Amino acid sequence: MIVTFLAAALSRAARRLPRSISRRVAGATPALDHGRMDTGPALYTIRISGHLGATMLSAFPAMTPRRHGAETVLTGLLDRSALYGVLSEIDALGLDLLEVRQLMPDAE
Repeated sequence: MIVTFLAAALSRAARRLPRSISRRVAGATPALDHGRMDTGPALYTIRISGHLGATMLSAFPAMTPRRHGAETVLTGLLDRSALYGVLSEIDALGLDLLEVRQLMPDAE
C-alpha cells in the first residue's frame, strides 16, 4: 500500500518536471563510479558573458575574476558543493553562463 502510494507520488512529481529532466528521472539508473571517490576541491574556470562590475563580483568571493574580451572569467578552487553554489548564484543573478571547465593538474 505504501509502496504504491510512493510510486504514484513520484510519477506525479515526474510529470510536473520540465521535459528534459523528467526523461532523465523516468529512465534513471544508478551511475557507476568505477571505484573513484570525490577527491575534494578542484580548480574551475567559469566563463560569463559580459563584464561584471564590483557589486556583481562580490557575489563570488572564492573566485578570481579577469576580463577576457567581452567576457568575465572566474577561476577558483571549489568542491562540488561550492561549485553548485556558484552556478546557482550565476542563475539567480540572471547572468549568461558560457562555460564551466574543470582544469586538470599538469602531469609531471
